[in-house]
Amino acid sequence: MIRAVDFYNIDELLTDEERLVRNSVREFLEKEIKPLVADAWHEERPLNFREIGKKFGQLGMLGPFIPEEYGCPGATYTIFGLVCQEVERVDSALRSFVAVTSGLVMFPIWKYGTEEQKKKYLPKLARGELIGCFGMTEPDVGSDPGSMKTSARKNGDEWIINGTKTWITEGDLADIAIIWARDVEDKKIKGFIVEKEMEGFHQYAITKKGSMRAGGVGEIGLVNCKVPEENRLPGAVGLRPGLSCLDQARYGIAWGSIGAAMDCFETALNYVKERKQFGSPLAAYQLVQAKLVNMLTEITKGQLLNWRLGRLMDEGKATPEQISLAKRNNVRVARFCARKAREMLGANGISLDYSPIRHMANIESVYTYEGTDDIHTLILGRALTGIQAFRRELIVK
Repeated sequence: MIRAVDFYNIDELLTDEERLVRNSVREFLEKEIKPLVADAWHEERPLNFREIGKKFGQLGMLGPFIPEEYGCPGATYTIFGLVCQEVERVDSALRSFVAVTSGLVMFPIWKYGTEEQKKKYLPKLARGELIGCFGMTEPDVGSDPGSMKTSARKNGDEWIINGTKTWITEGDLADIAIIWARDVEDKKIKGFIVEKEMEGFHQYAITKKGSMRAGGVGEIGLVNCKVPEENRLPGAVGLRPGLSCLDQARYGIAWGSIGAAMDCFETALNYVKERKQFGSPLAAYQLVQAKLVNMLTEITKGQLLNWRLGRLMDEGKATPEQISLAKRNNVRVARFCARKAREMLGANGISLDYSPIRHMANIESVYTYEGTDDIHTLILGRALTGIQAFRRELIVK
């Protein structure tokens, strides 16, 4: 069994099922997926998520918190978190795929869709037979989704959607997209399940990325895109449903970021115990030991934060602000650990033969998406003071 850093014996706080799933996922990834990542990242050649998705589905890694009646594992949010931790130990693009599929595609269908929509899409998504994406971000609309410009106009028994979505994970190859658009009549934001075969739906790959190079990111063009009324998510009206989906993905990021940090720590620890300078292993020097201790401390705090947040999610008690705190803190931890690990590897730290430089680049994307560090700071500031610091009327036109 491959061991990972666990200084506070958090393993003992997990159930037998949680440990079994985590161990199975870890062993599968180490054996079948990890050897493929460095070359894919170097060449900016996205991993084959059509095949990987099916393997993830066989292991119950997609939508694990959704009930069995919809062809899903019917497990827990803690298991979802552990899956995200393990996939991001390998690469952030893998966790993005899991978090987007589970939290941004399956979750809104489960929470806001009709029974027909749930039965049609959820089993195939859980098996990895369908790839989905989440279309909220636009070229001019990122942190302020309430300003989205994509429009939806009712025309008989269908909707005509026009707009552009960008920086969409799996947007270049998705079979279905959860698209958010503003109804031109009542001005309310509404959610739709848009299939790639629908007239007026266009997908484009975004390339020349310095981050997330092993995963696909795309732009979606909606040009008089015709979507049947039966594909509208009836419960997804207003901005809150879309934000609730982001909370699911942010939860996955909180766990995944610690996975990346764990891998950086383990890589650095193994390296400094073997690498010798001035006649002794690097690990024998005080400055190196201090860096390791600082990394371990931050990782352990993040692990405990995730464990508690997972239990709150399973009990239905977690708040958006608690999720924001975990996302903000743990991505900072991953950023810190990736940089320290790269530093400790010296010249080898910039080689893709080692993972820290790849994690370091990937985490810059994670630091930004699903709410930037600054936005989560302001969300928490609002929770503490009751005053919102990013009101639209404060923006100078």
